[in-house]
Amino acid sequence: MNKIQAQKKIQKISQELEDHNHKYYVLDQPVISDKEYDDLLKQLIALEENFPDLKLPNSPSQRVGTKIPSGVQAVKHRLKMLSLDNTYSVEDLKEWHARVVKGLPGQKIEYVVELKIDGLSASLIYEDGQLMLGATRGDGETGEDITHNLRTVRSVPLRLKSIDEPFVKRLEVRGEVYMDRKEFEALNDERQDKGEILFANPRNAASGSVKLLDSRITAERKLKCFVHSFGFLEGGKLLKSQWEFLQVAKAWGFSVNPYSRLCKNIDEVIAFCAEFQKKRTTLSYDIDGVVVKVNSLVQQEELGSTLKSPRWAVAYKFPASQATTKVKDIVVQIGRTGVLTPVAELEPVECAGVVISRATLHNFDEIERLGIHKGDRVLLERAGDVIPKIVKVVESNKESDVFVIPQICPVCGGAIVKEKAEEVAYRCHNPSCAGRFERGLAHFSSRGAMDIEGLGEAVIEQLLAKGLVKDVADIYFLKKEELLGLELFAEKKAENLLAAIENSKKQPLSRLLFALGIPNVGEKAAFVIARTYRTLDILKNVKAEEFKEIHEIGDVIAQSVENFFKSPSTKKMIDKLKKSGVNLQEPEEQVLSGKLSGKKFVFTGELDSLARSQAGELVKKLGGEVMSDVSKNTDYVIVGKSPGSKYKKALTLGVSIINEQQFKELIHE
Repeated sequence: MNKIQAQKKIQKISQELEDHNHKYYVLDQPVISDKEYDDLLKQLIALEENFPDLKLPNSPSQRVGTKIPSGVQAVKHRLKMLSLDNTYSVEDLKEWHARVVKGLPGQKIEYVVELKIDGLSASLIYEDGQLMLGATRGDGETGEDITHNLRTVRSVPLRLKSIDEPFVKRLEVRGEVYMDRKEFEALNDERQDKGEILFANPRNAASGSVKLLDSRITAERKLKCFVHSFGFLEGGKLLKSQWEFLQVAKAWGFSVNPYSRLCKNIDEVIAFCAEFQKKRTTLSYDIDGVVVKVNSLVQQEELGSTLKSPRWAVAYKFPASQATTKVKDIVVQIGRTGVLTPVAELEPVECAGVVISRATLHNFDEIERLGIHKGDRVLLERAGDVIPKIVKVVESNKESDVFVIPQICPVCGGAIVKEKAEEVAYRCHNPSCAGRFERGLAHFSSRGAMDIEGLGEAVIEQLLAKGLVKDVADIYFLKKEELLGLELFAEKKAENLLAAIENSKKQPLSRLLFALGIPNVGEKAAFVIARTYRTLDILKNVKAEEFKEIHEIGDVIAQSVENFFKSPSTKKMIDKLKKSGVNLQEPEEQVLSGKLSGKKFVFTGELDSLARSQAGELVKKLGGEVMSDVSKNTDYVIVGKSPGSKYKKALTLGVSIINEQQFKELIHE
């Protein structure tokens, strides 16, 4: 392919990718599969690598993000980003309307109403149709340059779609960057597992995400953006109204909130506010009110602005979803990885139509920040009308004792450990702790661990309810008659599960270490440790200082492993595993050939014909090495269905990416 052909191909694929982004993230009408999209993106990246001088300024390949070398730059807004005055009742809204009427005597007035998205305000500047700058609102006059992060937001067009209008030379649009509730909850679950501080709400998560220096992280957080207004427009059709702008913005490729409405009078505005005050909980994102704007741009100009706010627009804020109640107690619950989470038990109180009796306190630092005690009266808020959150103490119970962080697990009495001083998470290291056991057993039986087919969540719940298992070792002592006593268990199902349990005894030590759910120990660390010490009898007595001598093992993992094996309950469980006949050794590596010698592989996504662990074993037997993360030293990234962040990182670093079929051809050639 010559340079001219490559240029045409790059332009064609780039346009196709942006069209598909628009259909998926703006219109919610995808027409190709994720794999087809990824294949197109891989073609584009390959072409850009071969012809780097042809890479477009706003190439879709930039959606995966990159790390910028220095801090953010200040951006002076050409037109000040004003804040809105607030109204809190229908009466306030009518008074604002009266001021508008007074400012436009004898004129017909229409309004545009839009949902007030609870996110981060941003400015997007386009020149000749290309995204050139993205910035935060800041203080209204000066914001921060966050272009590198806004390029990763798939609903933000990197180039404007052409329409049959005069050419747009320069354009500034303004919008709200936000995070859906489900993405927010998934992000906080991930942070809690890692012992990181949780975001208080989706708005904080979105704000923190767009200000990161590493936009690769921002890209993983699936932010979205609704455009709601413009700052300036040079060239193009002369717009006459806010409603016309919203329609043109959609044609340009921006995501515009679908619930925006043109209202003929203030009564229709009030009806819209009442409608969405009721509907707000049905939305996938947080809103805290409605924005009301005079529709005519000429009338907006005539009304003008104060130093802080436009006179032609106002925010109608919904009544706060808050209530006060008493803290009956502060209890601690245990997660799968042993992380302790404090929870406030409350006197039941109705808040936004729901009776609330519990609210998470996230971590022990939050208890200290709030200064909360048992018996305090607190202000409770349903964040996004969904998640109960304690905002502050309104009346302190001075007679109550200060909450003390448990020294032992409140469920099992095991030791509580905080691995690093800067962490917020405290953990119970007892693998048999009932508070973490159910999810831990599901992990133990998963395909990447001991691979016990048939031991799913429903079966685990029944086993725990009947008291048939107290730790993971107990599954190896289950009897057929015990399984037949469980719901939905017939002869064949019981036999199949027992056979799968028996077969799992043959798994290597590396699989067992990973299955045990030792904090901070993933598949890679488990394999490295097992390969180094070979037997559990040796491994269980090793101290953290010795673990740290292994090149791939750091301080946190080393201390986690030592703490785990020091636990008396761990020692008891290991004795039971040994008695049951579970393999406690790592077999010597059988290298079939050295064809992959020196090559480093990373797997991401689900493979069709074999488990990732099986594929990894094939690589090792051929002399290669399986890595847990992608780096510039990685030779191949094998991508299956629904790949994760490793795939995006590989794209960024330019690592060779192959599919499952290509991997098979590589190992069998």
